[in-house]
Amino acid sequence: MTGKVVIIHYAAPPVVGGVESTIFHHARFLSEAGYQVVVVAGRGDVFHPQVDFKQVPEIDSRHPEVLEVGKSLAQGRVTQAFTKLRDRIANSLRPILADAHTCMVHNAITLHKNLPLTAALRMIANEKLTKMIAWCHDFAWQDQLYASDLHTGYPWKLLRRVWPGVTYVVVSHHRQERLVELMQLPKEKIQVVTPGVDISKFLRLTPLTLELVERLNLFDAAPLMLLPARITRRKNIEFGIQVVASLVKSFPKTQLVITGPPGPHNPKNIAYLQELVALVETFGVTSNITFLYQQKSEGEPLQITDDVIADLYRLSDLLFFPSYREGFGIPVLEAGLSRIPVFASDIPPVRESAGSWAQLFDLNDHPTDVAKKIIVCLTNDPTYQLKRRVVDQFSWQNIVRDRLIPLVEHPEGFEM
Repeated sequence: MTGKVVIIHYAAPPVVGGVESTIFHHARFLSEAGYQVVVVAGRGDVFHPQVDFKQVPEIDSRHPEVLEVGKSLAQGRVTQAFTKLRDRIANSLRPILADAHTCMVHNAITLHKNLPLTAALRMIANEKLTKMIAWCHDFAWQDQLYASDLHTGYPWKLLRRVWPGVTYVVVSHHRQERLVELMQLPKEKIQVVTPGVDISKFLRLTPLTLELVERLNLFDAAPLMLLPARITRRKNIEFGIQVVASLVKSFPKTQLVITGPPGPHNPKNIAYLQELVALVETFGVTSNITFLYQQKSEGEPLQITDDVIADLYRLSDLLFFPSYREGFGIPVLEAGLSRIPVFASDIPPVRESAGSWAQLFDLNDHPTDVAKKIIVCLTNDPTYQLKRRVVDQFSWQNIVRDRLIPLVEHPEGFEM
């Protein structure tokens, strides 16, 4: 994927705002996908090393000339100053857009905050310099706060009429319905591309955690089960493998992460690890079980820090703790702080640390029965279900891959 994509708005990062945040993520991820991205704004600055920033002061909604022209427009007067400013803006934008594959315009096609810019963009759209996408967050004609600023005729009518050849995008299905009402566009002609969240940045994942997440595809794990323990027989890790083998029949993306290395005080623990690896292969769950110890770093076993462990708690959907014996059960406390369910063996130290708030199983229970308890818990847990919805539908990575890039590559401009 290559090509030049221009993004236009009144302001750009590091200016703080919802639209500016969307621009940041669009520009960042498109540039990482191989596009040449140019952000054009009246206010802002360079905000990413791979994104070009061009300032055109007159497209700022707060530029002095824009504010002065806006006073006349609010009174219903289209002055010579408006025409001159419109033409000057158009002349500034044409060279930037001349070799652009796509131009994404945020708000200026449906909002009146800089009508000379809106009018300049309409001229450029008519000239078909590039494929234009109207990214519609707000609609001036449907906001009572702006009623006194709007009038019949040009240029106000530009905000409520369909522009030939332009693709219309809204940020929610509610906005889609409003745009249908405003412009009498067929609903199927208005694409919905929501904003999203950058999971790794929001969770402030350490570089090593992020490397593991990407290497092991942990964002897609459903569920992600954490077993924070050294590899020793008393941790009963083989029971976890058997539970996963049952779980994958209902949740094929199940991932169990065992964090620790073989225990250092018994040489038989290396042999135990080898037994576990063989068991994983026997049950056919090699893609569902991860021993972090085996994730090499510069040829050496991976050393996991406390910060990475804390990250894994925040990422995980449940703690799985099937030990035969424990001194107390600190992981149960850590799971409580991380607000994730605890599935643990019914032994006195766990009862002492968890109280009545863990889902306990007998060490003689069948792995299939424990798997069924996990399925019931997660199926009825709104926190888990909402997390899956966010990861699957509203992560910026997925939005850009599934919705934005196809749109940039093949905008479906509306033809009159």
